[in-house]
Amino acid sequence: MKLLSCLVLSGMFAAGLCCRSDAQREFADLVLLNGSGWTGDPTRPRAEAVAVLGTSIMKVGAGSEIEPLIGPGTRVVDMGGGLLLPGFIDAHTHFLDGGFALAAIRLRGAGSRREFIDRIAARAREVEKGAWILHGDWDHQSFDNPELPRREWIDEVTPDNPVAVSRLDQHMLFANSLALKRAGITRSTTSPAGGEIVRDPESGEPTGILKDEAMDLVLSKVPEPTPEEKRRAALAAIRHAREHGITSVHEMAYADSFEVYQELLREGRLGLRLYVYIPISEVDLYERLKLKTPFGNDRLKIGGLKGFVDGSLGSFTALFFDPYADNASTSGIRVGDMFPEGVMETRLRRADRAGLQVAVHAIGDRANRIILDLYEKIFEENGDRDRRWRVEHAQHLTREDIPRFGKLGVLASVQPYHATDDGRWAIKKIGPERLAGAYVFRSLIDSGARLVCGSDWTVAPLDPIGGIHAAVTRRTLDGKNPDGWIPEEKITLEEAIRGYTVNAAYAEFAEARKGSIEPGKLADLVLVDRNLFEIPPESIAEAGVRMTILDGEVVFER
Repeated sequence: MKLLSCLVLSGMFAAGLCCRSDAQREFADLVLLNGSGWTGDPTRPRAEAVAVLGTSIMKVGAGSEIEPLIGPGTRVVDMGGGLLLPGFIDAHTHFLDGGFALAAIRLRGAGSRREFIDRIAARAREVEKGAWILHGDWDHQSFDNPELPRREWIDEVTPDNPVAVSRLDQHMLFANSLALKRAGITRSTTSPAGGEIVRDPESGEPTGILKDEAMDLVLSKVPEPTPEEKRRAALAAIRHAREHGITSVHEMAYADSFEVYQELLREGRLGLRLYVYIPISEVDLYERLKLKTPFGNDRLKIGGLKGFVDGSLGSFTALFFDPYADNASTSGIRVGDMFPEGVMETRLRRADRAGLQVAVHAIGDRANRIILDLYEKIFEENGDRDRRWRVEHAQHLTREDIPRFGKLGVLASVQPYHATDDGRWAIKKIGPERLAGAYVFRSLIDSGARLVCGSDWTVAPLDPIGGIHAAVTRRTLDGKNPDGWIPEEKITLEEAIRGYTVNAAYAEFAEARKGSIEPGKLADLVLVDRNLFEIPPESIAEAGVRMTILDGEVVFER
């Protein structure tokens, strides 16, 4: 009977049970003491110590419960009162692109036309003649005179280098004359469906600004990065993520990105967990292989399909019911995934019948209505199942559509930093009345929705602590809303942390493996240098990551 009990209880460290003598006791590989742990486990929400054995959490509890698990080979970390959390999961990134951007020109923060030009000129002096100048993440709303750049601004300083730099929302591209020439874009070129070639109102000549589907006219001319360049970008992105306490990311990618991650996994160099979405246009790939999602292992999975309904607010391409307040000529556009007419519905129906998860980008209130209507129609046709379908961004909603997320079981995948960024100028774009549906985090939770949080890196910084600060305070980046922009939509610190941990794990069907600090779950942890629950909310942004732990291994330490 004693032997049977030992077999049954083997590995059940949660209960602190073991049939071995002290000499045979299995000690922890890693012990963290003297901290405050937010576990995400409702049965034991707080703990001051954690023990790790191998790749799993061994025991969670008080220091006196954990100390007996310290052996001669145990690494002991004194948390010094810091806050231990489940490893952050960023639920929306453009991860490989972010790796490339780390080594590219930095235009974010350029505060004027002159500074914008000077940064591009400096980059042109650094690179070889003929090399493309890419990425950038510029924001004309940050200029002292918020105007869209024009190609003549930089043609003189970039005569030998094609320039194709993205606005930070990735829905507008700025190209110089050389890049336009390479793409064959002239005054007579027709804008593609789902995009726009912006033209001078007097001459009709392209200004250099390309929106959404029109961006591909230039980007298709950019040489494909080599496999080695992709590897370097992926490794740079992984290092950057671990510095910010991130142990898992959801990657909104292309099919060929998955190949890079597979190669790193084979080499044992994929030092992060990746849940990869590929474009919804690739639905036939899943059907041919008869794959269900998620597919893969704890380190690398294919998550599902990513689609787009509209563009972005800053580019006038987010799709609204009513025209923009500062541009009555447009109410936004439907982008390429919506053409030809009806193709989105067809692909969603095929995805559902194949048992696939989908995540669809919708910014404007009309775009969100369109995708919620399609989801509801397909759910009714095909019956109940555990889909966990997502709306990415869900930024601007009518009040009538807010409760539909909870009712339909659709995940609201939001990026809190965007609220503090867009909040500086959104009222100019949509007017005061539509602000009632802008970044409605509180309303979504209260109506029964599950909020999943991410960054949208490189659109916003890859920094969960900054995102948590944004969700809790809603202070805009310009400092003009110290009490919060639309303050009634603030959420609590715990709700924000859940968005980056428990809920994000749920969004990838992984809540049984990660997202909380519980015995038996993967030992993915982040140690924050101060207890966020004991400091003023406005000070959260000052906190930093002291340690990141993945699979029980310390992969970053400050």
